[in-house]
Amino acid sequence: MEKIAIILINYKDYAKKYLQDCIESLRTQSYNGESRLFIVDNETSEESFAYLKTHAPEAEIIRNEGNDGFAKGNNDAIRRALQQGFDYVILFNMDVVVEKNCVAELVRAAETDAKIGAVQARLMLWPEREKINSLGNVTHFLGFGYSLGYRQKFDETDLKTRNIAYPSGAAVLFTKEALQKAGLFDEEFWMYNEDQDIGWRLWLTGFYCVMAPQAVAYHKYEFSRSIQKYYWMDRNRIIAIIKNYHWLTLLLILPAFAIMETGLILFSFKTGWFMEKMRVWRYFLTPRTWSYLLRARKQTQGLRAVADKEIIKLFSGRIWYQEIDDTKLRLVNPVFALYWRVIKHVILC
Repeated sequence: MEKIAIILINYKDYAKKYLQDCIESLRTQSYNGESRLFIVDNETSEESFAYLKTHAPEAEIIRNEGNDGFAKGNNDAIRRALQQGFDYVILFNMDVVVEKNCVAELVRAAETDAKIGAVQARLMLWPEREKINSLGNVTHFLGFGYSLGYRQKFDETDLKTRNIAYPSGAAVLFTKEALQKAGLFDEEFWMYNEDQDIGWRLWLTGFYCVMAPQAVAYHKYEFSRSIQKYYWMDRNRIIAIIKNYHWLTLLLILPAFAIMETGLILFSFKTGWFMEKMRVWRYFLTPRTWSYLLRARKQTQGLRAVADKEIIKLFSGRIWYQEIDDTKLRLVNPVFALYWRVIKHVILC
């Protein structure tokens, strides 16, 4: 049996709110191979450490003095797991509850094809357990990411494992071979879109990302409209497209990118996010940022074993933020969808 490392991230009082349900579901897993639980305690304190030791005594706890974010926090545990010889690492958000066979089904899906590098569980909402949180994530060609199937009812007869653009970091298995070849999370992202970036790199290196519908996890998902979230998501989706697209694809999407940025500036001004949008652009106008981007792009493109024309088949021309039923999005989506169909035709030919 393969060795499994299961990783959770804690931040301050997060564990007090979510750990009990999560860890009880992990303790009852049907997978009978060797497994070990790692918990990363970001911005650790004696209080948080004591709570984790008491309520998860089986866990190997990694203490980080600062809040290192989702990307580095997971990387700290992933590196330790790989050093200890684990074959798979599984990331779960602490706010998920997993069905008894979830881990076993993630492993089973990974073992069906050596080219599979990441397997996402079927994420359902909690407590509305019949409704979907994510059947995998979709990348819009301008870098926006969203969950497939959100709040729809799942068709219980549709149990076929399917390819996805990228997996949600809330419940995903990565193989050792994929991580060693494509690399870990890019810590520049800190939080948001780091799962998009690593999924994109997996496709670039020749691995697949899939969703395994029989591996089920329930997510206590709460949508947040925070200004801080807007900054990280907008900044990071631009990083992702700069790093991962071929230069020709970047040129082809540039007109649409310019139009979108103009629209986003106007939108941010009307919604109170203007200063955050300006903060995004300040980030891209610093020498330090471009030093990082050029280095990261060179490294990522050096991994390339698959052309864009294969990867973009999974991308969308439609933006769909499920909690934002915005008239402007409904008007602009057909325009960008048409633009993307033309660009895909050019690239695919």
